[in-house]
Amino acid sequence: MKINVLITKEQLEKKTVELAEAITRDYEGKELVLVGVLKGGFIFLSDLARKIRMNVAIDFISVSSYGNSTESMGVVKIIKDVDTDVVGKHVLIVEDIIDTGLTLNYLKDLFNTKGCASVKLAAILDKPERRKVDIKVDYPGIKIPDKFVVGYGLDYAGNYRNLPDVCVIEEM
Repeated sequence: MKINVLITKEQLEKKTVELAEAITRDYEGKELVLVGVLKGGFIFLSDLARKIRMNVAIDFISVSSYGNSTESMGVVKIIKDVDTDVVGKHVLIVEDIIDTGLTLNYLKDLFNTKGCASVKLAAILDKPERRKVDIKVDYPGIKIPDKFVVGYGLDYAGNYRNLPDVCVIEEM
């Protein structure tokens, strides 16, 4: 197995700064809750939160739609819900990647039923070729080709999350 860098840590850093600046502008004076989607979104959430220049609350939700496969199963299961009361607050769901859109569509619908002031989406990676639902990512990241990627929080069967770059695994 060979691992090739697709997006460098420097490119990820630059895009994260851009997104944080836009989020800071858009939510100035508002009560914002960042909801990181575990496990993949934790690194991006950490980097993003430290670059947002205002107070934010942070919480996590854990969902499953992949298992140990490289293909989304299309069924979203909540493993852990948020602990924060989000009623009347602005929620920004922070995800590692949007591909089919099924998970983020489900989460957006879920938070819209919780009485939030607004629900928006941020994802550091965007794989538009794989979209199965029409969903708007309010803070879109870097567009990537339809390849299975690891690193920067993304995994293959629980491995490679700690790689600083986004990489493609090539079978040898």
